[in-house]
Amino acid sequence: MSLSDDEPAFGRTVDGYRSELRVHCYRMLGSFTDAEDLVQETLLRAWRARASFEGRSSLRAWLYRIATNACLDMLRSHPERVVPVGDAGDPAPSEIPWLQPYPDRLLDEVVPGREEPAALIVARETIELAYLAAIQLLPANQRAVLILRDVLDFSAAETAGLLDTSVASVTSALQRARATLKQHRPHEPDEWAPPVEPSAEERRLLRRYMDAHARADSAALVAMMCEDVRFTMPPQPTLFQGRAALAGFFADAFGGAAARDFRLVPTRANRHPAAANYVRGPGDTRFRAVSVDVLRFENGQLAEITTFDTSLFHLFGLPDVLPETDLPATD
Repeated sequence: MSLSDDEPAFGRTVDGYRSELRVHCYRMLGSFTDAEDLVQETLLRAWRARASFEGRSSLRAWLYRIATNACLDMLRSHPERVVPVGDAGDPAPSEIPWLQPYPDRLLDEVVPGREEPAALIVARETIELAYLAAIQLLPANQRAVLILRDVLDFSAAETAGLLDTSVASVTSALQRARATLKQHRPHEPDEWAPPVEPSAEERRLLRRYMDAHARADSAALVAMMCEDVRFTMPPQPTLFQGRAALAGFFADAFGGAAARDFRLVPTRANRHPAAANYVRGPGDTRFRAVSVDVLRFENGQLAEITTFDTSLFHLFGLPDVLPETDLPATD
């Protein structure tokens, strides 16, 4: 098999892989914006190297090879993108400046190549923010091997071919990567589950969160939280951990709320419930976007809040300004 020298025809051939390659680059880099850039770089490299594709491997594997190496090149030129590993048992940091959310509406658009089911590509446990934060602990080559082997189910031989290394090196890198993740994510599932629709409990908890926030009721928010709840705000190096710390934060945040009105709009990111925050200030007639909160619930309690700015709001299909008369339903 050879690839067409006609650029539009080539584009039609490879474009079906664009969405899954973006998810792959997102896992490698933790940044949606960088993933978009690297997919463009991947397809440009593929076009330039089209004569080298001889069909000995699948087109999908060839594109993943190019994408993975493009990401590795980027990580080598930005060594700060690997977070130093702390002591064994320390939680993986989630206060990572470059971390960005991935809207579920775009995950739902992933159309894989013929070789793989979409469920494997966008499995919840391998797209959630906690997983992305954890793999930032891994050196770039270990991160690539882990994703190719454990997430995308490439064989050791296929992975070695994609990375121009030996099967022994792949096996060693995978063992080290798994050991690091086990130290920092001791409750890692044995198998990745396919994405599921939000449960009735998730929807109920999201409504509670939105209602408490809209009422600026810090006590009601804290009542939802587990004892070791975490709150981070990438790209700020902000970390609040524990109910007491969050109680103080929200009490301060809502302290001057009498002059402001809050509205929250339900959405989803990284296969978790999320809420887009809008505020109407004194003398204003419109609710203006301020942030999006990605929420993780465990055993009916709020375990983690990761708050992002509005830079990716358009990717959620949300407006920057929300007229009061056009508020979406909360169900």
